Amino acid sequence: MLYPSIDKILNIVDSKYRLVNVAAKRSKQMLETNHFQMKESDYKSKKTIGRALEEVEKGLVKIVD
Repeated sequence: MLYPSIDKILNIVDSKYRLVNVAAKRSKQMLETNHFQMKESDYKSKKTIGRALEEVEKGLVKIVD
């Protein structure tokens, strides 16, 4: 089972395509700047793409149209 659940995140983001785009951009930002919005120990995922999805689920990433 993946964490966070895609079904839960789709209540926040209106489409799967936008979710992929937002998560990819945030993941690249994490790699380039080494800036995380939560403590390292608070993430369940070890990879940046999973961490980006966790941030989206918690509302830490602002999605602008």
